[in-house]
Amino acid sequence: MSAPVAIFLYSRTGIAAEPWAAAGIESYCVDIAHSIRAPRRDGLINFVWGDARTWQPPSRRRIVFVGAFPPCTHVAVSGARDFEEKGGALLRDALETFESARLAAAWSGAPYFIENPVGVLSSLPHIGRPHYLFHPFEFAGWADDPSEDAYTKKTGLWTGNGFRMPDKRPVDPIDGSKIISMPDNEAREERRTATPKGFARAVFAANCPPDLHKAVAA
Repeated sequence: MSAPVAIFLYSRTGIAAEPWAAAGIESYCVDIAHSIRAPRRDGLINFVWGDARTWQPPSRRRIVFVGAFPPCTHVAVSGARDFEEKGGALLRDALETFESARLAAAWSGAPYFIENPVGVLSSLPHIGRPHYLFHPFEFAGWADDPSEDAYTKKTGLWTGNGFRMPDKRPVDPIDGSKIISMPDNEAREERRTATPKGFARAVFAANCPPDLHKAVAA
């Protein structure tokens, strides 16, 4: 059997890949924020340049999971006041990155989710409503430090190929909507796009094939 891989599209931080790598599964985090000339490797996590429209997975590998985080800047309700100024061109870009990720994930044959914060996508009949909605605090109990995920951020998941929604381990959302209240700078952008660690670990526990599963948390 070919060696397994997990793929994460539009993934900057690699947080979503960490539980898979900890279980011995090579992972690819694909994003145009990574270097096009010098791909970086951290243990079993490969950080490579590209997106769902330009990157091809390694051949003859068993894809066991796909997660995608297409950019939400032009469709999230938090930026609704700017929609008119941005116009249809940037909406088109958001739709293209979302749909290309969903198509690539579906073709992989592996369980997948496409993540996006609450926004205009779910109001479009071409996209449809997300299959699941969650807040980071609902899965914070899976993390080593649950306090890091003790906040709210209503997020949609479009899923397929047998994706299993993990069990919740909620904590009190004492930080509220901390992402929205952060200063509007580069650090906020990085934190806003980062996958909650508890959710990443919960998704791994629910969707890793039994023959590959290694415990990463309890």
